[in-house]
Amino acid sequence: MEPLIKTKPPGPNAVAVLKRDAEVISQSMARPYPLVLERAQDVNLWDVDGNRYLDFTAGFAVMNVGWNHPEVVRAIQQQATLLSHGAFLAFCSETPVTFAQQLTEFLPPSLNRVCLANSGAESVEAAMKLARYHTGRKYFIAFSNGFHGRTYGALSLTSTKSIQRAGFGPFFSVLRAPFPNPYRPRGCESTDASLAALEDIFRREVPAEEVAAIFVEPIQGEGGYIIPPKPFLGELRALCDELGILLVVDEVQTGCYRTGTFLASEQFGVTPDIVCLSKALGGGLPLGAMVASEEVTTWLPGSHAGTFAGNNVACAAGLAVLDILSGKGFGDYVVDAGQHLLRRLNELQEDYDLIGDVRGMGLMAAIELVHSRETKEPAIEERRVILNDAFENGLALLPTGESAIRFCPPLTIEKGDIDKGVELLRRSFERVG
Repeated sequence: MEPLIKTKPPGPNAVAVLKRDAEVISQSMARPYPLVLERAQDVNLWDVDGNRYLDFTAGFAVMNVGWNHPEVVRAIQQQATLLSHGAFLAFCSETPVTFAQQLTEFLPPSLNRVCLANSGAESVEAAMKLARYHTGRKYFIAFSNGFHGRTYGALSLTSTKSIQRAGFGPFFSVLRAPFPNPYRPRGCESTDASLAALEDIFRREVPAEEVAAIFVEPIQGEGGYIIPPKPFLGELRALCDELGILLVVDEVQTGCYRTGTFLASEQFGVTPDIVCLSKALGGGLPLGAMVASEEVTTWLPGSHAGTFAGNNVACAAGLAVLDILSGKGFGDYVVDAGQHLLRRLNELQEDYDLIGDVRGMGLMAAIELVHSRETKEPAIEERRVILNDAFENGLALLPTGESAIRFCPPLTIEKGDIDKGVELLRRSFERVG
């Protein structure tokens, strides 16, 4: 369906809700534009004034199987009539067990022990605790420009924006290495440079034998959809093996076929010691999972749990999601649609010098906005204007990194809708000039 803007947003109903929001909700969020949702279906969003938008966000890469997929809705309804909260930390129930079993079938055989959680940040926190517990070591290494969540441990790993950390320190014992960025190297565009920085950490700051784990996103999400050179993860895996350090791969945004394979790390030929998942896993309900090998999962009963972890309704939704993702050719469809999206974005780049870079893997793509392709100076204000203009014309997009726009639509999107979205975006570029 074509986007349909009946009332220039924000309309009167949206303005009324936003006023109430400002009076009662903590305004610690940073919303890019005043969209007030009422309902959604597949790749379409409707606001409280009846405007319809084409969704290129999937709710921050959550609605991979589309908004309100009928099978997910049916699973939620059926489970809610039986058992919603099962107190899984004290009482066993079948739905979470079945979900965990089904999840491991999508993963490498070594990843066979599932710790259920409610979010990506909780999954990362569990991974940090398990890494320390299993190794007896106290330090972590993460990468510059990475995002792993906003709870204290996850925030200690995060370094995407200073506002996310300002006023909250001190943080956990985390050291940082540069993430290889082919477009904006800033001293580190290659795998060798990043690994050399890690070696320098071991020489000058903390010996390797005191490092419990290295945390890495296979593709940096909030940092700008940065895709590292192909050898990077493999070399990092080899270094961890050599030094006895656990490799934790944060697939919270990249997982569930976002890049065309269930885990993005598969694209790099790497199996982590621990993987963190969430976002798309629950089909819109809060659901996360930290998955490790039996060899690594050495903690004792009572050492880690959560009141709502293993929620039956969330796990039922997760089972429906996994069933949809297991459909024949699902990953191939994502790859094909992603290639189509990149072709259309490259065409856009040919027409507008404001676009300095186009990058992506599967349906995880971005365009980088710059004042000059030579200097690569970030076009931050222009991005804000384009996002808001696109919103006013019926296209929902999200920023990422310093001056990039991300494209992470539901994985069910058709090429026709991709074309519609890119043409709507073109109109916004024309207005910016």
